[in-house]
Amino acid sequence: MTKFKQHHYCAELVWTGNKGVGTSSYRSYGRDYEVKSGNKSAISGSADTAFLGDAARYNPEELFLSSIASCHMLWYLHLCAEAGIVVTAYVDYPTAVMVELPDGSGKFEEVCLNPRVHIHKNSDKELATHLHKKANKFCFIANSLNLVVKHQAQIHLE
Repeated sequence: MTKFKQHHYCAELVWTGNKGVGTSSYRSYGRDYEVKSGNKSAISGSADTAFLGDAARYNPEELFLSSIASCHMLWYLHLCAEAGIVVTAYVDYPTAVMVELPDGSGKFEEVCLNPRVHIHKNSDKELATHLHKKANKFCFIANSLNLVVKHQAQIHLE
């Protein structure tokens, strides 16, 4: 039996939305919470506004999308460095579509990453484009999903 290297993660999720009457009704409580991990700054979260959340806070759907995009970016930068592609700037505008099902549950149907990557003029643009596919293969988050993560990368030579 092959033993795989394991990495363990932990976080603390604290609901901060008790308005004094707890969850006595659907509209009686706030959806606010904080996510903490170790000594790092807390992330203020809430539900999407469609579910009575606070628009000024991150919602779980945005955090889900951000985790996919950031994992992809980190792998892409790693692979570019190994391949001799000099990335000088990277920004992504990821999008996702979630559907609510008739029973009230929901699921993501689509995620699309839209990175805009600037590379040094002496770098191989074709290889830089191909490395997005390879980054998706290695991304720990994308590998854990039951949906396909699409890419519409734009590579610019500087």
